[in-house]
Amino acid sequence: MPHDHGPHGHHPHHHHDHDHAHGPGHNHADAEHLHSHMHHHDAAADLQVLATQFIAGFLQADDKTSYLKLAGVPFERASKDGAKALKLVDVELTTDWQVGTASPSFGSRELSYLPFPGEMVRERTNMSLIYVSLDEKSVLDIRDFLNTRKQEIER
Repeated sequence: MPHDHGPHGHHPHHHHDHDHAHGPGHNHADAEHLHSHMHHHDAAADLQVLATQFIAGFLQADDKTSYLKLAGVPFERASKDGAKALKLVDVELTTDWQVGTASPSFGSRELSYLPFPGEMVRERTNMSLIYVSLDEKSVLDIRDFLNTRKQEIER
């Protein structure tokens, strides 16, 4: 979700509930600053929403192959050496349950661990596209595929 930042030289957005003329350049400065700041966490959260919706659509699709084709999923990919094409053979779904969080502790080599109470436990389902050739196996995470597609669309 986009958010405002103060410490990086950005001024928080402010709204006026009254009509008055602003000084020279006021509207111009605000107009330049009306864009969203998509930082890594925001982009990752946005991508996770796309992946969740993509997976839900795949699960509901009567014709899984057509769903993948319509989404632009390649049924062949180049191998590492480019000599042979890898073929899409499997779509793998995995479900994880986040039951806590761990992060580096300040001034220590120990992790700071926080187990979640039951209502905070979250399910995450992910999808991988499995490609093979006689010599190679390649796994493409659906989030990587969706991120590439999103960037292509935004160009």
